[in-house]
Amino acid sequence: MYDALLGGSHNFAVDRMAAEMAIELVPDLPRLALSNRAFLRRAVRFMLDAGIRQFLDIGSGIPTAGNVHEIVHDIAPEARVLYVDIDPVAVVHSRTILAGRERADAIEADLRKSDDLIAEVRETGLIDFDEPVGLLLIAVLHLVQDADDPVGKVAALREAVAPGSFIAISHLTSEMRPEDAGKLGAHSANETRVGIQFRSRDAIVEMFEGWGMVSPGVVELPSWRPESERDQHEKPGRSLGLAGVARKE
Repeated sequence: MYDALLGGSHNFAVDRMAAEMAIELVPDLPRLALSNRAFLRRAVRFMLDAGIRQFLDIGSGIPTAGNVHEIVHDIAPEARVLYVDIDPVAVVHSRTILAGRERADAIEADLRKSDDLIAEVRETGLIDFDEPVGLLLIAVLHLVQDADDPVGKVAALREAVAPGSFIAISHLTSEMRPEDAGKLGAHSANETRVGIQFRSRDAIVEMFEGWGMVSPGVVELPSWRPESERDQHEKPGRSLGLAGVARKE
């Protein structure tokens, strides 16, 4: 659905249908997808500027327009990127896209089983947890139910990475537009059978517990260090997403 909202080519008919139904409920939904993608680009560039040379993208789906490895390798060809997703079909497609690239790969793992995920990442040999890592949890934690302890899963990742590592999180929120969040939440439960958790700002801030927040903190997607007017896909006070970047001291 995310790829379909971005106008990408790595999606299926059922994804496009679900995306169209969601757009009927919230017409500016594609702007949210663009805003989220722009935040990802800026966060990755920020981490590269800070010296990060290995990236772990959890909940990546099928790499779509503006792939992490493309952003990374344009600036640092020697850097390494590992995509992680729960969907085996997404992983197969990702590996097809990455064929022939020695410094990028994809594996199947479940964020809800963080210890297993960390062990499987280690086994690839692509990510060295003894060196700083750029953790990317972009539009994935709202798919983790409260019962699965999303805060605890982020904490487990924090314990696994070296000091100097960064984390970027973007998350759907009910903070600014509770009615639209309610519509999309009901749609996700009824049509896609995936329960999306539109969380409050306080709940999203809690996920950064133990990390040192990078200015400007947890803010609306377009407000996190915009580089130009082109990053302003959503009007202030209208975003359905919040985001932030933090560092392990």
